[in-house]
Amino acid sequence: MVNNVDGTLSALADPTRRQIVELLQQRPRRAGELVAAFDVSAPSISRHLRVLRRSGLVTESGIPDDARVKVYELRQEPFVALQAWLDQVQAFWTDQLGAFKEHVENTSKGTEK
Repeated sequence: MVNNVDGTLSALADPTRRQIVELLQQRPRRAGELVAAFDVSAPSISRHLRVLRRSGLVTESGIPDDARVKVYELRQEPFVALQAWLDQVQAFWTDQLGAFKEHVENTSKGTEK
């Protein structure tokens, strides 16, 4: 799972790619729509989409009537794996903070006597 999470985090490290993901959360979009949403060049958005596609975060499909049009859509699996990893990290810290709280409570009870 760590390798998949590494690729996901690496792809999401760029703010433009995170914004693309946020746009794709609303619905699948054509490449042209994504380009229009940013103040950067079409080749730049194409490079970001390639990174997202290679990391498995998005899929690209075509439209039967027009082979030139590409539609991008989010894939659920990488985000599920990322959430599972984050849940593990959160559980670790919840346990650590719970143990610290218990230690502080026991220590303060011992000093009050």
